[in-house]
Amino acid sequence: MSTDVHGTPVVTGMAYAPAMWVIRPDVPPTQAPSISTEKRAGEFAKYQEAAKTVSSRLASRSATTIGSAGDVLKMSAALAVDRGVEKDVQSYIMKAGLPAVQALVRSTEKYVTLFEKAGGMMAERVTDLRDVRDRIVAEILGEPEPGIPTPDEPVVLLADDLAPADTAGLNPKLIIGVATEFGGPTSHTAIIARQLGIPCIVAMRELREVKTGELVLLDGGLGKITRNADPERAQESVTKYHAWREKIHEWRGPAQTTDGHHAELLVNVQDGPTATTAAHGEAEGIGLFRTEMCFLDTVVEPSIEEQAAVYAPVFHAYQDGKVVVRTLDAGSDKPVPYANSEEEENPALGVRGLRTSGQNPELLQHQLDAIALAAKDHPGKNWVMAPMVATLREAEWFAEEVRRRGMVGGIMVEVPAVAVQAEQFLELVDFVSVGTNDLTQYVMAADRLSPHLAEYTDPWQPAVLQLIAHTAAAGMKLGKPVGVCGEAAADPLLACVLLGMGVTSLSMASSAVSSVGAQISAVSFRQCEAAAEAINQARDAKHARILASQALEIR
Repeated sequence: MSTDVHGTPVVTGMAYAPAMWVIRPDVPPTQAPSISTEKRAGEFAKYQEAAKTVSSRLASRSATTIGSAGDVLKMSAALAVDRGVEKDVQSYIMKAGLPAVQALVRSTEKYVTLFEKAGGMMAERVTDLRDVRDRIVAEILGEPEPGIPTPDEPVVLLADDLAPADTAGLNPKLIIGVATEFGGPTSHTAIIARQLGIPCIVAMRELREVKTGELVLLDGGLGKITRNADPERAQESVTKYHAWREKIHEWRGPAQTTDGHHAELLVNVQDGPTATTAAHGEAEGIGLFRTEMCFLDTVVEPSIEEQAAVYAPVFHAYQDGKVVVRTLDAGSDKPVPYANSEEEENPALGVRGLRTSGQNPELLQHQLDAIALAAKDHPGKNWVMAPMVATLREAEWFAEEVRRRGMVGGIMVEVPAVAVQAEQFLELVDFVSVGTNDLTQYVMAADRLSPHLAEYTDPWQPAVLQLIAHTAAAGMKLGKPVGVCGEAAADPLLACVLLGMGVTSLSMASSAVSSVGAQISAVSFRQCEAAAEAINQARDAKHARILASQALEIR
């Protein structure tokens, strides 16, 4: 008899293969014989050298990894040489005489306890902390770097959770499906799996029932793993999926429905190299340039000219296309040293995005001057939007500042207050872009990075979809663009629903453009509208998916 294990779907797709569990290395004991006083300085130097090596290795990978995977690797690289951890390790070695390995283990567990107690964004970093610890320990001991073993045949990878360094290195030819016990739709694992196009499910509470070597059928669209599946039917499902994958590879833009409705597909980028790479794909422009990702390690605010030099290659990548720049979304899980000055108990609800300009008004003015300078010779559309806008006065002020510099001014719809008053906000700005990751966590009062709240932070939640529909309706009424640039835009099924609501553009990781474009090109706009209408009856996220699939005649 076949049995199903359910979780939260992240990346659509089918995989039928043996399961393989990721086994993390054993944590070294916290106790060890004390080392002599004269050897302690050398022991600390050994730790520092190992930490720098691991950081450098992760940073090198981030430089050659496109999109979100590069972002999270960059953050892990910084974590490896974190000053707070280093200070603790130094104290354990120099004062208590602990060896470097035990000092690092103790320091890491201290921060794990603090992060778990803090919850939210901080709790999400626990997996990263432990992964970096394991890599540094291996370097100190001269052992191979821990991570995912290379299988001899294609497998469905199972894990409690995956660290960024693990997920970024996945080979889609061998790892044909991923399922984790923890994580959520916007966790590192989910974001990178989506970028690589690997069918993925997260938050599978009963995943431990599945054993290594067991043949399983993973359905990323419905969020389930079937054990003891009928081999013939399983293979038929996979064959059908592969045929669809071929259509995706063959798809060429621009995207339009079977009855000719155009869908503007854009890409999310973090710097010049990612924009240049994306320009070789089918996207029509850039829908989200995350400027803060350029300055995560920058201690002193760059000059206007220095910032412009960083931004210019992004504009050059799409000479005649639209480029939407988001001003610094500094704070929360992306602190920028020169923009964020203090730690907060609840950073997701703290000083982040546009709110940093309250503490340092010149910061935003300088950035807008730099963006205008970089866009000076760009003949395409130059749009600029602010994150974390919450009031009409903020929106009006920001849009005027952007227009004064000869560009088009808009805002992000992340705070529920903006979605509720969408029409009033759109009267003041030139466009809006819905950031579904943050909007979902704020609407559902659930930290989007909490491994225990994945079902709440699913962008298919009916309340979230209704607010997006309300915002899109306001845009249609006033004749102003309403885009979506959160991870929801990369979901082919949800992209059709958003299009049916009246959303005018969808921005996503470059790797998702073809799958979204192919899906939109396979349905009519009338079907998209029917799907958008059908989900109004949804009781929960799973039900919304089913209703949309039926309206679009998918599956």
